[in-house]
This record gives sequence, C-alpha cells and structure tokens, in this order.
Amino acid sequence: MTAVADAQPLTFAGFPGSSWAFALRTWLALVIALYASFWLELDAPYSSALTVAILAIPTRGQTMEKAGFRLLGTVIGCAASIAIVGLFTQTQVLLLAALAIWIGACVYLAALLDGNRAYMAGLGVITVALVALEHLDDPQDIFDAATGRGAAIVVGILAVAFVNDLSAAPDYYPQVLAKLCDLHRRIAGYAERSVGGETLPATMAAGLLRELTLLRPDITGLATESSAGPARSAAARAAMVNLVAMFATARALEGQPTASPCASTLTDELLRKHAEVRGNLAALRAGERPVHERHAPVYRSRRIALANGLRAVVYFALASAFFVIAGWPSANAALALLAILIGLSATMPDPAVTIRLAVIAAPVSCLLAGVLEFVVLDGVDAFPLLALALAPFVMGSALLMTRPNPVLAGFGRINLVFIVLLFLPTNPQSYDPQAFLFTCLFLLLATLLLAAIQIVLPPLSGERRIRWLAKSARRDLAALETGAGPCLAPEEAAFRDAARIGEMMMAGGSAPQNQPAVTQAIACFDHAARMRLCADHPVAKREP
Repeated sequence: MTAVADAQPLTFAGFPGSSWAFALRTWLALVIALYASFWLELDAPYSSALTVAILAIPTRGQTMEKAGFRLLGTVIGCAASIAIVGLFTQTQVLLLAALAIWIGACVYLAALLDGNRAYMAGLGVITVALVALEHLDDPQDIFDAATGRGAAIVVGILAVAFVNDLSAAPDYYPQVLAKLCDLHRRIAGYAERSVGGETLPATMAAGLLRELTLLRPDITGLATESSAGPARSAAARAAMVNLVAMFATARALEGQPTASPCASTLTDELLRKHAEVRGNLAALRAGERPVHERHAPVYRSRRIALANGLRAVVYFALASAFFVIAGWPSANAALALLAILIGLSATMPDPAVTIRLAVIAAPVSCLLAGVLEFVVLDGVDAFPLLALALAPFVMGSALLMTRPNPVLAGFGRINLVFIVLLFLPTNPQSYDPQAFLFTCLFLLLATLLLAAIQIVLPPLSGERRIRWLAKSARRDLAALETGAGPCLAPEEAAFRDAARIGEMMMAGGSAPQNQPAVTQAIACFDHAARMRLCADHPVAKREP
C-alpha cells in the first residue's frame, strides 16, 4: 500500500510562493509607475504609486476591472472638484457645505452598489479630497491638478496591466469554479437529505446563502480577465443564480407531504436545476456562454444607504467646523486625509472597524515612512536606490494583504496606502523633515478626529441594519402575496432575496441577539420560494 501525500506549496518565511509573486508584482508595478511619472515629469507622480497600491490584487481580472472603475471614478471626481470649487470658491462655508453634500452623495451611492462599483463611488470622495481640498487656497490650480492626477492614474493603471501580463498573473476563474463546484456539491447533498425529510437550521441556511451571494463581485470581475472572460462571467453568474434557486427549491421541499402535487413539482424542478447548474459549470470550464443567461440582482436598502450618507455629511461638517474654528494654517491637508478615510471606509462592510484599523496603522505607517525617507534613503537621488529602498516596505505590506485574516489583510492595504501618502515620492525628493512631520501630524489628527466623531455619532449598527433588512423582507413578501412584487424570473427573485440575507449575515447575523431576525428572513425566503414554485399558489411571472 502506497500513501500519496498532497503536494505542499512552496513557502518562504511563512508565506506561500503565490504571495511572494504577488508582492514582487506589486513592487515592480509601483517602481515602473514612478519611473514613468518621473520621466514624463508629471505634477503628481505619487498618484501613480498610489494607484498601484490601491489596485494591488493577486489576480488579473479583478485588477483590471478595478482599474477601469478607478479611472471612471477619477474622471467624475475631478469634474465634480472643478465644478464645486468654481461655483463656491468665493464663500468658504458654502464651499465646505457643497463638498460635504458631495461626500454624502458618494457614500450613499457606495451603499447601493457592490464590489468595484462601490469602490468607484468611494473614489469620488478620495478624488475630491486630493484635488479640491488640497487646493482650497489656490483654486486657480484646480484644473491643472485634476488633469495631472488623471494622467498619473493612467500611468499607474498601465504599469499594473504591463506587469500582470509580463509575469502571467493568475486568472481568478479557477478559484471561482472551485467555489461553485464545492457549493454545488453541498447543496446537492442537502437537497437529497431534504427529500428524506431532513431540515437545515435557519442560521446554517443563511450562512450558505451568504457564501453564494458573496461571489457576485468576483464573478463580475471575470469579464475583464481574458477574451473568454465575458462568457465565463455569464456562465458563473448563471451557475450562482441557479444554485440559489436549487437551494430555495430544496428548502421548499422541507415539510411537504411526499405524495402532494407541490412536492412532485418541486422534485422535478430540483432535478432540472441540478442539471442546469452542471451545464453552467461545464460552460465555465470551457469558456463558453451558458444556454440560459441569468441576471443576479442584489438587494440594497435605500434607508441604510441614506443613513450612511447623512452620517458622512455630518462627519465631514463637524471636522470642517473644528478646523475652521482652530484656524490652523495648512489644515486643508488634514481635512483631505479625513475625507480619504471616509471614502475608504464607505466601501468596507464595517466602517467603524476600518477607522479603528486606520488609527492603529497611522503611527506605524509614520514610523515606517520616516525610516524609509530619512534612514534608508537619507538624501539619495538615484532612482535605482529608491526602487531598492521601496522593496521591503511595499512587499511587506503586500504580503500582509494575502493573509486570510481580514484584520491583517486590511492593515496591510491601509499601511501601503499610508506609506505612499506620507513618503510622497517626487523628482527630486525634498527630504524636508518639517514637511514630513506636519504630514504625519495631519494623518494622526485626521484618524483620531474621525474616530472621536464616530464615538459621538456612531455608524449605523449591525443590529439596526438587520432589523431594517428583516422588515423589508416581510414587506416584500406581503407585496408578492398581492402580485405587486418586482417583475423578475423566479430564479432571479430568489437570488435577490438571498442577497438580502447575505447582507444580514455580513452585518452580524450570526450573533445570538440577531438570530431571531435572520430566522424570520429565512422564513420569508422559504415562503416566497413556495409561492413562486408551487402551482397551487399562482403568482404572476415574467421573464425580464
């Protein structure tokens, strides 16, 4: 008897080879972006390095999709900066009020979107911070700053694309395929047990739906991965939606008498969905479009989005009032950094956690950036030495970003962004200790001030979001019973309901105090599935 051991991935210093390859690609892209920016004599070369830091994702498709949305978000943000400053430059109070409203609108939109689309909305805040807020004292330079930032971002995007193609960055569809196959196996096993009368607890069902719906942004990113990307994205999306429909059918079978007409209809539907998912997965492997394409609509609460947007307006308004009353010179930089933090946290599941991470990362980043600029480089102006000096700082942060622990991964990303913002690579480098200390002071002040404001007016709690989402589930079920629900195919309507449950789990639905609301939402999901699937409960259906 011969035991065959699974091949273990090559590791070094506790990180696998894939993590080191990603870190090396990130450093190389950042160096190329800086070199091109210096050679082109761009006004804001650090923006190209910042673009690389933000676009640092281990796989090709996700990187390119994010790059496209970053470019679009920058164009919108630059246009908004020019318009707002041009209209309100004569009155500082109205100017800050207009900027606060714009920031709130971007945060509101980010809460209604997902994936890189939400990032594009958050980037509207970041761009306004870097273009408008940093040039409040010299509004005549707004247009030049906007065009210079746009040019630097294009350079950063091209550098990332070049390095990814040169180093054959891995595609993401094999990982998506593996996750979908695993979910198909688990749901098929559950379906077999449900026919035999076994039930699945509501919290476990909600967790499974969360795993399914979380794949949506990843599947959307497959479209930019290769020439077969759009077909693979369509096949993966159809598999995901049909898996939710398959799961909903299995849930509807629970408790049905075996000999009832509804049970027979549900069994036939379950077998049909099982076969359709297998066809979708085969199309994903082959890079072909599925026979029946599906949309994957997501549920987003406008009430939650409005609450987030209003809080962003208040956060920025309070910070602006603080700096206006203080009357500090060059306080625009601190206000810009605070707006950047608002924009970054708007795309995260829990903004409060992001701000707490920023409070921890800020002093660490200040220390590391100071070591880089005044110890490692210490007046050096040769670009090869700059590139070598950046390597440990950039690659170390990138390695942390690959860790499965979300806290470490988030810390690594924030640290990389902060180091670039603090170091501000230029040609030639100024090496001004006073300017560096002021930048560090402003960053620390911005993070602490935003954290203090959030203590006074906390972000929307997970418990309240879950209550609002559960209430919306009951409301949608009542509308379905009267035939007034959204005109969606049954599979797509089930996915929309599942996305809402996934949002509840992201907000802390697994906590004991929130489990009754999650159980209620699962009950609404099951009831709606039976109404859509069983012939003895007629509901109007129309394909979109």
